[in-house]
Amino acid sequence: MKIRFICAGLITVFSLPIFAQSYQGNTSIHSFNKAKKTLERQVYHDHRITLYCDAKFDKNKNITLPNGFTTEKHVKRAKRVEWEHVVPAENFGRTFSEWRDGHSDCVNNKGKNFKGRKCAEKINNEYRLMQSDLYNLYPAVGAVNATRSNYNFAMLPSSKSSFGVCEVKVHGRKVEPTIGSRGRIARTYLYMEQAYPRFRLSNQQKQLMNAWDKQFPISEWECKRAKRIERIQKNRNHIVFERCEALNAK
Repeated sequence: MKIRFICAGLITVFSLPIFAQSYQGNTSIHSFNKAKKTLERQVYHDHRITLYCDAKFDKNKNITLPNGFTTEKHVKRAKRVEWEHVVPAENFGRTFSEWRDGHSDCVNNKGKNFKGRKCAEKINNEYRLMQSDLYNLYPAVGAVNATRSNYNFAMLPSSKSSFGVCEVKVHGRKVEPTIGSRGRIARTYLYMEQAYPRFRLSNQQKQLMNAWDKQFPISEWECKRAKRIERIQKNRNHIVFERCEALNAK
């Protein structure tokens, strides 16, 4: 992208970096399975710690839960790490007609039509790209991922932790995440809205994410993670990039 300035008869032309031209989402990773493997092998290989509970895990998905972690649901899934869409797939998936209404090519082996995630994944490449965006995927204890479901985040001051010492609260289809995860969650939501025009936050959610972004500053690990993803996925998370620039300038 070139910009031309004319001043006192002189013409100056200079180029802006390609990332300044537009806010772009994932255009290179088309498979959710590939996305998960890429994160494990190239992004989290030396930082195997989950988003909410700071639980350690190994390359075989075995997880070491913190002492005092408890769960009443999805007990088996608590024993493994899963890759969670911080912005749930359903939240942006429902903007696709294949998710809402199905498609003529979405027919199972019994001749029955289907819709939802499987249909969107089969038919729509734009959906596959959004679903596979590395910036939106984080390691989580499987039971936490399952219980969080597609619920929106909120503050739940009168609720108790649903997972013992891992203080994630789930109540009435709302989730309050741990303090340590809120900044990363906020910047992920803000990135997804910036990168994908079809995804829009409600005013209430936008207000909460902006507040968390300011209250919980970016860390060196979050910056390193974004740099690794940018190198792999070929697009920049401008939300994180700007916070990292400010951090490095201090």
